[in-house]
Amino acid sequence: MNKKTRDIITIGFALFAMFFGAGNLLLPPFIGIQIGDHVLITIIAFGLSGILLPFLGILAVVNAGEKFEDLAGKIHPLLSPILGTVIMLCIGPLIAIPRTAATTYEVGVLPSFPGAGPIWTSVIFFTLTWLLTIKPSKVVDIIGNVLTPLLLVLLFILILLGVFAPIDGYQETALSNAQSFTLGFIDGYQTLDVLASVIFAGIIIAATKAKGYQSTGSKMQVVITAGALSSIFLFIIYGGLIYLGATSGVTGTTMKRSELLMYISHSILGPYGNVAIAVAIALACLTTSIALVAAFGTFFSALTKGKLEYKLLVTVCCIASCVLSITGVDNIIGFAYPILSFVYPIAITLVLYTVFFGSIVKNRKPYIFALLASTVIAFFHLLKHYALLNGSSIEMLNHIPLFEYELGWVIPSAIGFFGAWALSGTSRTTKVS
Repeated sequence: MNKKTRDIITIGFALFAMFFGAGNLLLPPFIGIQIGDHVLITIIAFGLSGILLPFLGILAVVNAGEKFEDLAGKIHPLLSPILGTVIMLCIGPLIAIPRTAATTYEVGVLPSFPGAGPIWTSVIFFTLTWLLTIKPSKVVDIIGNVLTPLLLVLLFILILLGVFAPIDGYQETALSNAQSFTLGFIDGYQTLDVLASVIFAGIIIAATKAKGYQSTGSKMQVVITAGALSSIFLFIIYGGLIYLGATSGVTGTTMKRSELLMYISHSILGPYGNVAIAVAIALACLTTSIALVAAFGTFFSALTKGKLEYKLLVTVCCIASCVLSITGVDNIIGFAYPILSFVYPIAITLVLYTVFFGSIVKNRKPYIFALLASTVIAFFHLLKHYALLNGSSIEMLNHIPLFEYELGWVIPSAIGFFGAWALSGTSRTTKVS
């Protein structure tokens, strides 16, 4: 195996592990128990928001430069600090990082040690995260060479056994194909991977350069190939976990996500199932926590021009995440859902339009109008989630195409983009890519 191939595998494995954390392991089976035999369409939907869009997020940053600031800054100077801060808080100490420790406790520790409390688990978890993150140059190699291969082996064993010997058959569902698609797509938001992708891209690009790929062509080839490799593994794992949920024999949604995963692993692997899934959970959560904490420290250190040191930011992030993780997985997911319904459409709009039109549309106005349209519609979705809209308001908003499926931002953002392009597309004062 030559050096380039070895580097691509290392970076691809690292990227997979960065994306594949707590939500990515718990969400697919829980989706599966709700969809009956609509497995294929749900896997496609979850793959769109959980795999394809994150891959495009990395591609958007690579095309724009080397980090998120290069992508957002070309549209508007304020977009990078504002949207970047919101994204970092979501994938950082508010939602994603605490969820990794909470999942480790509920699935990896509690079944084997019923008397253990979440506090000490979180303290130990974030002490390890801090120790493995304090030197950011080592993050990619630690994850890619050591932790990810073991995680993949455990998950492949679980999925293969579950596919060849299903626990049960498909259950009845009240959801239509369209509703199953919506469920898969919107629940893909909970992975937070589109938000993470535009931040992780900087870590991956820096690691690629550190391995000697300095030219634009070689750098893009390695990053894109590694991204494709991680996407293939994610699709196999997500699809397998959704299938395991759909054939688990569990009906209703009263079972906690962590309990469902433990039930599936025990049913497939027997008495060793709990141990295997505990190790898989710990690896998945630790690798993601390391990557997210490193990204948090790097981003805010750069944003403050070094006034806040990387080591200080990493330490503060670990402490805050440790405190919030004690609230539990389901509470964190419930808290996150409305927030993500607001942030995700904005991030998706940024990624999609810059990837597909960045080399064609040089004027920044179409991108600004597309983002404004998505932001307005996403704000109405946020109000709806918090029950701040009355029935007549919701009925009126449902006239917006796809609004009832929580995709109401799609058409308005397209109108904003193409309308502004038609009116001002000849101006080339600001490059976007």
